[in-house]
Amino acid sequence: MKHPASPRVVTLVGPQGVGKTTLFESLLKSTGAEELRAVGGSGGATGRSMTLELSVAHTRFLGEEWTFIDAPGATEFAQEARHALMVSDAAVVVCDASPERAAALAPLFTFLDARRIPHLLFLNVLEEGGAPVREVLEALQAVSSRPLVMREIPLREGGHLVGVVDLVSERAWGLGKEGKPALLSLPDSDKPREETARRELIERLADLDDALLAQLLEDVIPPPPALYEQLERALREDRLVPVFLGSAEQGLGLERLLKGLRHEAPTVDETRARLGIPGEIPLLVQAFKTQHQPHVGKLSMVRIWRGGLNEGDTLAGSRVGGVQRVHGAKQTPAGTAREGEVVTVSRVDALRTGDLADAEGLLTPKDWPLAPPPVHQLAIVAEKRTDDVKLTSALSRLVEEDPSLSVDQEADTQMLLLGGQGELHLRLALEHLRTRLRVPVSTRPLPIPYRETIRKTGSHHARFKRQSGGHGQFGDVVVDVKPLPHGQGFRFTSAVVGGAVPKQYVPAVEEGVKDGLKRGPLGFPVVDVEVTLTGGTYHSVDSSDQAFRTTGRLALVEILPKLEPVLLEPILQVDIHVPNEAIPRAQRLVTSHRGQILGFDTHPEVPGWEVLTAYIPQAEMQGFIVELRSASSGLGSFVTRHDHYSELVGKQAERVVSHQQQPAAER
Repeated sequence: MKHPASPRVVTLVGPQGVGKTTLFESLLKSTGAEELRAVGGSGGATGRSMTLELSVAHTRFLGEEWTFIDAPGATEFAQEARHALMVSDAAVVVCDASPERAAALAPLFTFLDARRIPHLLFLNVLEEGGAPVREVLEALQAVSSRPLVMREIPLREGGHLVGVVDLVSERAWGLGKEGKPALLSLPDSDKPREETARRELIERLADLDDALLAQLLEDVIPPPPALYEQLERALREDRLVPVFLGSAEQGLGLERLLKGLRHEAPTVDETRARLGIPGEIPLLVQAFKTQHQPHVGKLSMVRIWRGGLNEGDTLAGSRVGGVQRVHGAKQTPAGTAREGEVVTVSRVDALRTGDLADAEGLLTPKDWPLAPPPVHQLAIVAEKRTDDVKLTSALSRLVEEDPSLSVDQEADTQMLLLGGQGELHLRLALEHLRTRLRVPVSTRPLPIPYRETIRKTGSHHARFKRQSGGHGQFGDVVVDVKPLPHGQGFRFTSAVVGGAVPKQYVPAVEEGVKDGLKRGPLGFPVVDVEVTLTGGTYHSVDSSDQAFRTTGRLALVEILPKLEPVLLEPILQVDIHVPNEAIPRAQRLVTSHRGQILGFDTHPEVPGWEVLTAYIPQAEMQGFIVELRSASSGLGSFVTRHDHYSELVGKQAERVVSHQQQPAAER
């Protein structure tokens, strides 16, 4: 068995509501760690009824140092979990005895397997009405590319979980006095079940090792030390997933889980090699979380991959302002930290989430997970006009803290759009803006980039004449205007002959025409039109570029209302990702939002999931993610891209135009 000199890091992941935080707190309690300080005086020991951000705590077990990270389980906070997993030696995937929730683990297994992150499974089987363990594992195996191998079997009395049987040591464990682990005698009735499960474990290990397979074929049962060695190697190489079980709330099975981690979880050296991180650099850290705190400044949570770090050292070219050890909401000045540890460092401004840093600068991280595109957006404005500049800076910090947020500016209205992974995600972001970054904002209806076009062709003669003493202004043009096929944009040509409009004024006419298209008779930019300058006159003294630009604009303003203007709405192609069983509900959701289903196919990466492709009006997408998550047990997501514009007529078009033509203050 390995005896690592450096601390190891384990992240607890899994769907929302399976008991991750309870397991996190129970592991700390069972190892004698300091109780986590509550946040805001509500919730559990972590101060949360639902984990929304990473919670980090340090403890010791049998003389070895461990850092446990409790990661959010909700889909909209998945990026937080991924960042923690990237700096972890191993993960504990927590699930409950509900086979129907296996689909929720599919994206997580896909991420772990794609990056070869060693992981164990902890089956939290507290519920009496839960499904049998084997039924749960069959459902989970369908969404895992790695074999799930039972390390333990449950012991029950009257339907209650009272203990677990370790299939390597063949010993049964339960809870004794004061909740401490205690050896149990294995009932005779359970021995055949234990023997069958142990044989299956050995056969699974033999699939990975020829020497063990040869022993098995000769009916030689390998001793426990040989099995432990095989399990350690298989986990380190991410070739199988050992399955532990117990009750997080009762504390049952936790010691066996901890010992499994102690025996089998990789060391920091092995993790560094897996990630391809250089081992020869004297000091190397990686940031996996960033936060800006009032009166403190920038804090970066880092894993130290190599060397030691002291307050005052140089990191990424900056002097480290402080080194703090994190334990829940509590941060304690440490002054120094060693290889393998997780700490926060202050005032290293160049360091961003995901960055690898040595003393002098930054290194490009390998395969750091990209943030998913936003699925929910809000238009925001600072509550105080004097905070406009401050808001820009605050949003930059917010996105630095959480790369799964995004900030864009809507082209037509110039409104700021804050995007994220769901309604709760954006609510939390707005709360951070208000409390930590001190910039309260209010939200506005999301602007939709409607356009308009024309159905008829027409010709128009426009004249602009103004005399105000001295040189006047004079422009005179004749234009033909006709519709173009959808998607063709704008086209301008000149067919003037004989110098009726001198060539030097033609570009000014074109600019004026463009000005006239910026707001059509329905109140929106006009697209898909061709304008041809066919004639006009000029004045040798009063004509100018500005006069002809004004005339060109007047020509379009005067003619467009006569050419049957029609409203165009933007249509998005939406690729909706949901578990297989949610496809019928997703289809109904699309049609209820005026969508057109194009087809669906098997998800290319996530087993048990499908991708439904549809055209949906952009106006129907506000809040769509909320309904999709409701229809898919909180799991669904989507990716969008603009595809085309489509004519919108009838009462819906009338409502849009009526709203657009209201004074801005009344909208």
